[in-house]
Amino acid sequence: MKVSSKGEYALRALLALGKNQGKVMTIQEISEKTLVTNSYLEQLLLQLKKFDYVQSKRGAKGGYLLHKDTNEINIGEVIRNLEGPLSPMGCASITKYEPCPLEAGCQLKPLWSLVRDTIAAVLERTTLEDLLLNRINLLEGEKLDVFKA
Repeated sequence: MKVSSKGEYALRALLALGKNQGKVMTIQEISEKTLVTNSYLEQLLLQLKKFDYVQSKRGAKGGYLLHKDTNEINIGEVIRNLEGPLSPMGCASITKYEPCPLEAGCQLKPLWSLVRDTIAAVLERTTLEDLLLNRINLLEGEKLDVFKA
């Protein structure tokens, strides 16, 4: 899994909106906070609106604001919606499985599956609120449940 600029910038926009929750922000204001160009930001905000993370307000005092509470915005879901599967390889993907001619007896598939499960475990348990409150550091040193004996 590789998070592209699309996913990174979308998360930056959500963080900017989350820091100003309840306040309508213009694209220019969001751009200044995220260092993302207005034109690219417009495209991203339309996608975030499509997935119901943000809403837009028209008019002279228009702009964007979060449509959900920060504790309801799951980072794993955002990344999947914008970037696609979390798996590093198609053969290990749960949502977009792609068969491989070498899959039978493949010794790499368990590794790719573990990578997928580990990434998913971290992203799925992280909300926008966790990022805003810097609670991501609680994961350091924790044993993840995805490791199977």
